[in-house]
Amino acid sequence: MITVESTINASIEKVWELWTVPEHIMKWNNASEDWHTPFAENDLRVGGKFKYTMASKEGTMSFDFEGIYTTVINHSLIEYKLADDREVKITFENHGNKVMLTEKFDPETENSEALQQQGWQAILDNFKKYVETSTF
Repeated sequence: MITVESTINASIEKVWELWTVPEHIMKWNNASEDWHTPFAENDLRVGGKFKYTMASKEGTMSFDFEGIYTTVINHSLIEYKLADDREVKITFENHGNKVMLTEKFDPETENSEALQQQGWQAILDNFKKYVETSTF
């Protein structure tokens, strides 16, 4: 498994909502400024599905990131299985006005584990920036 993590300076309620609500996901879910998420849907419950379309801003590449939730514990834990059967575990540790968010995921075989860790960490860093600069 590959692990990425970040400590976010915000309440657990804010972190959870901005992580799970599609209108917010579309604003932070990219690893670099030349990518964006023009579409996101999220049915946050066990057996529920999510799908995010990630695309280059110039329109030359896009892909869907999708899966099915296997565990959802409000303000604490999200687990899901991706369309290619890889598993992801996300923990939200509440420390008052800070949240330690940790993602652990099975690597895919197309890209190096270092590149995958770098990409997922960049998205998580973008999420941290979005949460800490947005009003809620």
